[in-house]
Amino acid sequence: MLPRAKKQFGQHFLTDRHYIDRIVSAIDVKRADVMVEIGPGPGALTAPLLDKLDHLHAVEIDRDLAAALRLRFAAEQLTLHEQDVLAFDFGSLGARFRCVGNLPYNISTPFLFHLETYAEHLIDGTFMLQKEVVDRMVAAPDSADYGRLSVMLQYRFEMTRLFIVPPGAFTPPPKVDSAIVRMTPLGGDRLVARNDARFTAMVMAGFGQRRKTLGNTLKPFLSAAQIEACGIDPKRRAETLSVAEFVALADANL
Repeated sequence: MLPRAKKQFGQHFLTDRHYIDRIVSAIDVKRADVMVEIGPGPGALTAPLLDKLDHLHAVEIDRDLAAALRLRFAAEQLTLHEQDVLAFDFGSLGARFRCVGNLPYNISTPFLFHLETYAEHLIDGTFMLQKEVVDRMVAAPDSADYGRLSVMLQYRFEMTRLFIVPPGAFTPPPKVDSAIVRMTPLGGDRLVARNDARFTAMVMAGFGQRRKTLGNTLKPFLSAAQIEACGIDPKRRAETLSVAEFVALADANL
């Protein structure tokens, strides 16, 4: 019997066996993988993952669900971190790790920015999120879904949308489609800004007022002439810029 979903945690439990199997298959688990599951809930993914793993870490904020998981799985199999994942130190895992999770809609974007800070430790991440969020994560420049989230994640990760999961696969069913996305950190040869903080600030400024041109939104950083010197028209808007163009602007005049 499933526990009652709690609204404050944005809980929608995945119950459809077909989609559970598809997600586990997509992850392609290796027995010795260091893996952490975000929001295991009643354990729909936890059990099949443990069939393929020597050990699994899981982060669960709901004390009732955490207690049930401790009763169901041996401590030798499952290390349970009972806390808010937004405060979880992924570096404490002590190794490069893989990550999987059915992310609550209400924390998905903050979680992705939190995980971004551990990109150098992450092997890959396979997540289920609201389809609208996944569309933003994988969006190309000059598209309606392209924004700050797209740029900041694509700066560090290769993003791949795998498949859609309909509302009926959950209990209770959400009002929107979900989607599975894979995030794989880019290699050591990726394009890196000379100053990450400046890059982040310029991306935030660029998308802070989407209707305004770069000549206006980036005034605190660069003049129109300096933007033009990068080969970029200052009359363009942030949503038309590639990650590489944002890097070029961030590196200008340093």
